[in-house]
Amino acid sequence: MRDQRYVEIFNLVKAYPNPFGEAVKVVDGFNLTIQKGEVIGVIGHSGCGKSTVLTMLAGLNDISDGGIIVDRREIDGPGPDRAVVFQSPCLLPWMTAYQNVMLGVRKCYPHASKQQRRVITEYSLSAVGLADSMHKHPRELSGGMQQRVGIARAIALKPKVLLLDEPFGRLDSLTRMELQDVILKILDREKITTMMITHDPDEAVFMCDRICMMTNGPRARVGEVMTIDFPRPRDREAILETDKFYAYRGRLLQFLDDCEAEKHGGGPIRFNPGASEEKQSATV
Repeated sequence: MRDQRYVEIFNLVKAYPNPFGEAVKVVDGFNLTIQKGEVIGVIGHSGCGKSTVLTMLAGLNDISDGGIIVDRREIDGPGPDRAVVFQSPCLLPWMTAYQNVMLGVRKCYPHASKQQRRVITEYSLSAVGLADSMHKHPRELSGGMQQRVGIARAIALKPKVLLLDEPFGRLDSLTRMELQDVILKILDREKITTMMITHDPDEAVFMCDRICMMTNGPRARVGEVMTIDFPRPRDREAILETDKFYAYRGRLLQFLDDCEAEKHGGGPIRFNPGASEEKQSATV
């Protein structure tokens, strides 16, 4: 049975001072729980604070109010229990793919033997399809292959939580789909609790167990949470042939359209963040 509260984000607030010194709340009262092994997507319009929430969970951004608990411990900064894959892989150009991954492995496993660290590094690179390219430098790798190195570097740390900040945003459609499949295979095998930021409704529905839809910023919060009822492992072709996929996709697009209408003066939208998952998914 899954732990219903493996990650708890409660009353989360992030505020920045404006030019007059007044605190402006970008995120205000964000509440979400994530089960162990669950893949949850966060979607919303640009500027709503999606990446802000992720970087606070990563410990890379100070929390103005509220708190975050991971595996029963409140976080107070970054740590190897939370690994991040950003839109850009951020590799050290003078190091090979193997050396980039090994750098993190050495820091995370200081007491492991040289052989153990080598096995972890090679396994992680092989898991993302780079067994034959692990000794190449970033300049010798395509954008998709560089991002695979970034994914390998993250999973090599054996994190409790994997944080994906639009990891496919700079890739072409074919490479994007290939890497979606790579990550899903890893998540199905390793059962890593995952939060993924995305702008793509199709990607969110295909990859996630639940999708958190954020309201417009500033003062953004959870507007609705939708459960995605597809079995794992997932078959892309089979899912795309179901009416359910397009119903989920349509609900996401409607939510985003409602947010856009509200932003341009269409009146407040009645979101229901407190409804049960069963009730939320029944709207699809």
